[in-house]
Amino acid sequence: MTQNSDGGGVSEVDWDAEAVSFDEEPDHGLRDPEVRAAWAERLRDWLPGRACDVLDLGCGTGSLSLLAAEQGHRVTGVDLSPAMVDLARAKLAGRDAVFLVGDAALPPVGEQRFDVVLVRHVLWALPEPGRALRRWWGLLRPGGRLVLVEGVWGEAGIPAETITGLAEPLGGHVRVERLSEDSALWGKDVDDERYAVVVRGD
Repeated sequence: MTQNSDGGGVSEVDWDAEAVSFDEEPDHGLRDPEVRAAWAERLRDWLPGRACDVLDLGCGTGSLSLLAAEQGHRVTGVDLSPAMVDLARAKLAGRDAVFLVGDAALPPVGEQRFDVVLVRHVLWALPEPGRALRRWWGLLRPGGRLVLVEGVWGEAGIPAETITGLAEPLGGHVRVERLSEDSALWGKDVDDERYAVVVRGD
């Protein structure tokens, strides 16, 4: 992974190849009831209480999309990997959800606008995270919010301070929520930096 001047990195992972085993990680597949419940509780806090339109960028196999849909939200998921998108479509079959193959940094959603842009473990891998944040902010309706779940894992990742520095010029209210100590989210104890940054336009 290489760093660049805008604070992000570039991932060399073949996500189509990873798709088959992706959900085996506790925080990816959310198959463990305790892990699933922990993420559902966080989403209830991060997302509006009313039904809204959520754009899940870098949605992977759709595990967070499914939780959002179960909470009554309408979901559009975007992932660069066709294999991931196929799995997400199968996981949310019959629900109010649409999944598109595309670049999270340039979501193929046209003029559609959303109440929430939800992004987990994607921003660190983008070559220009500041530009991506500005684009995502522009996809929000008035009063919308960005929910960014990120971390630092050894040589990879992006510190919370970097994201807050990039997010503050957007003009919203920026809040950081530390997640490392909540082992239920990860299915294990972790000693690296994991967090959420919520940027609210209201």
